[in-house]
This record gives sequence, C-alpha cells and structure tokens, in this order.
Amino acid sequence: MTKILVIDDDETIRDVLQLFLSKEGFEVTVAASAEEGLDILFSEAPDLLLVDMVMPGMGGMDILKVLNQKNINIPVIMITAFGTIESAVEAMKLGAYDYITKPLNLEALVITIKRAVDVSRLKKENLWLKRQLRQRYHFSGLIGDSPKMQKVYEMIEKIADTDSTVLITGESGTGKELVARTIHYSSSRAEGPFVPINCAAIPKDLLETELFGHEKGAFTGAFNTRIGRFELANNGTIFLDEISELAPSLQVKLLRVIQEREFERVGGVKTIKVNVRIIAATNQNLEKAVEEGRFREDLYYRLNVIPLPLPSLRERKEDIPLLINHFVKKFTKKLKRTPLNFPPEVMHCLMQYDWPGNVRELENLIERLMILVSGDKVSISDLPEKFHAFVNPETHYGTTSTSLYNSVEELPEEGITLNSIIENIEKKLILKALDKTGGNRSKAATLLGLNRTTLIEKMKKMGIDFPRPKKPSSI
Repeated sequence: MTKILVIDDDETIRDVLQLFLSKEGFEVTVAASAEEGLDILFSEAPDLLLVDMVMPGMGGMDILKVLNQKNINIPVIMITAFGTIESAVEAMKLGAYDYITKPLNLEALVITIKRAVDVSRLKKENLWLKRQLRQRYHFSGLIGDSPKMQKVYEMIEKIADTDSTVLITGESGTGKELVARTIHYSSSRAEGPFVPINCAAIPKDLLETELFGHEKGAFTGAFNTRIGRFELANNGTIFLDEISELAPSLQVKLLRVIQEREFERVGGVKTIKVNVRIIAATNQNLEKAVEEGRFREDLYYRLNVIPLPLPSLRERKEDIPLLINHFVKKFTKKLKRTPLNFPPEVMHCLMQYDWPGNVRELENLIERLMILVSGDKVSISDLPEKFHAFVNPETHYGTTSTSLYNSVEELPEEGITLNSIIENIEKKLILKALDKTGGNRSKAATLLGLNRTTLIEKMKKMGIDFPRPKKPSSI
C-alpha cells in the first residue's frame, strides 16, 4: 500500500485529504508543521509527500532543501494558493514532482499521486538495474588474485575515468571484452551505452555500414536510413574487437573518427559528430602487422594510446581454483544442480594443462562436467583424454600409490595407451573394494572416496557385475 505523508498547517485540509485518500486505498499520515513532518519522514519512510507551500516557520521550500541536502529521493507534490504559483514552479526546479492549487480538485490529485508514485518506482528500478550492471562488470566480474591480474586491476583503475583510447591485447579467451566492459562501467560514461562489434565476424563489404550507418538509397537494398554503431555509442563507449581484421579502406575512415570524432554515413554528405570513447582489442601482433604493411602505422599509434595486455591462463595458473569455483557457482545456479567437487588428483591435472583456449576453454570444460557428471565429485575418467597425461600417481591412488606405481612395467618401445592402463587400475581397485565389502556398493564407494551413483556408473561403464550381498532369509 502506498504511504502518503500530508504536511499542512490547515486542519481542515489535513482531515479532508486523510479521509478522501484513505478511501482511495492509500495509507495516510498527517503532520501540522514542517518540523513534525520531517520527524515522521525520517522514522516512517513514506512513498510520497503532499506539502503546503506556505506554513508558519518552515515552509514547503525549506522541506525541499532538507531533502536535497540529505539526498533523499521521494516524490513531493506541493499545495499552493493561486498567488504562489510562481513559487511552486520554483519548487519544482528544486525537485518537486508537481503542484496542485487551492481549492483542491481531489480526483485530479489522485491521478497526479498515482503518476508520481509510478515515476518514482521506475526511477528506483532503473537505479537498481544500473547498480546491478555496474556490479556485474566491475572488478567482481574479473576473477583472479595473481600478481599479473593485480596489474590489470591497477591499470583499469588508472584509465577507467579518462577518455583515452585503449588497446587491449591478449590471446583468444582471455576476457578482452569483459575487461572493456569493466572499463566502461567503472567510468563516468557508465550511464551511456556500451556498443561492441566484432570486426572479424562481419563481412568486409558490410562492415562500413555496420560501423557508420547508411542513408536511404545509398546502395541496392538500402530501403531505409540506418544508424551505425558509432552513432549508437554516442556519449558511451564503442568496443572494436579483432581490430586487426579491418580492411585498409576502413582503417583510413577509422583514423579520421579517432582524430576528429566525426564521420559521414555511407551515401551521405552530412557530417555527424559523436562523443564516444574507443576501446579496441586484438589477439594479433599489430606491430608485426604494421611491418608487413597489413595495418596502418598511424592508426596503430592512435589506437595504442594506452596499451593493456592481458595474461594468458597458463601465465596465472594460481587463479585456476578461483575460476573453477566461480564457474561451478555459475552453472550450479544455471543448471539447478548440486555443486561439483574437484579432488586433488583432478585439480592437479587441471593445473598442469596449458589451456590454449584460456579462460573460455576452462569455462566450457566446467559447464560440460556440470552437465555430464552424475555425482557430486569429478574423477580423472570424467576429464577429456588430453588431461590424462598429467595424472599424478601419488595423488590419484592415495595410500596404494607406491605399489600401483611400481607395478607398472617399463614403457615398451612402441609405447602404451595410458587411458587403458588407468581404467584397468581403476577397475582393479573397484573390484578389490567390492570384494572387501562383500559387494556392498555404498561401503565400497566410501572406501574409494566416490559417490555411490558415480561408482555404479563406473561399474556399468567397465562391465563389472559383482554379486550383491545376500539378504538374510526371513523365518
């Protein structure tokens, strides 16, 4: 229920408003003075204020000044006599939503109240969404405590609130777009748009239109005027991913936009000016591209005002456990399943791998495991075969590691299939555990450190049909 606070020194008006608005479904509190009204405001937090412009002592204007000083956002409707309309307009400049004149039109007042409450609600929702967006793409969106990532954070803090052009470099999958978004949402441009475009994903003959737009009739099929990405990014940030893929003709036009912040649409003659920050990214060596004549030297230096190199995942492997934990939480919520645990032998394999696909490859692996692993613990056999080369016998097989390791014969000249040997050892351990527990699956799973359902799945996969323990016959 919408809470309304009426502040008016006229008892008749207070009574009329309280009675009428209560019948309209509002919860109404009244105050006879500004001082009393402010006390109620701070203690009860109403949704809207109805305030008389002129009262003994503090008046409506004074209340607005207090609200501004304390940064309190609440819709205020001023009540004024005909002779004080100019003051009411002045009050609106101070933040009042609207004003009503005496004698009161109660039906019109209800409409104004509902409109003011709706506008206030939308503003609060919009503010909440923007805060969520900022939180999502602020440093909480970047995962890692390694020294290399700390340097990235420090650089973002230094450059975020400038308009300087940034060139983000790094291998594919290192999170270049996420860093670009973090820079944008950490800057004073956060209220403006963030417009990404992948220069390699759009055919070269269409990229100019995509970037700068076109006028109606500019070419066959141009039935309407189209606004390009640079116009869409006005007062915000444009992110040019895979900038190395720009054709030479577009490199010239981009150079002009960077220098002058102006351009013409395809087929147009009108110069369009934009206020936009440019962040570019590439996984290529642009200096080498300049030497080979594939990329303009002057454009390279215009883009490379602030270079921001991102480390590959193999350069910050200490962040892998943090990233795994982050992705497990993400997919636990998304897939509505229980979290997965990664025992030491599995984590060892993941830490030893070089991750050529970087963070994106790790995220894809965690999503796959969250979907395919039926229990709550990942085993070596759940990992793709390329990880099996990093199995550490000492962590994988626990207390029996020495005997198992020593039991493997020397490698023959023609080599072996590591996968089959690991599976054979797993099979022997499962059979031994079943034999020791008399075929009790639950106890065997406990001995092996597995979930019961995981053990049963492994038994099915390996074709193990161990007899179950006999139940005592009833008399």
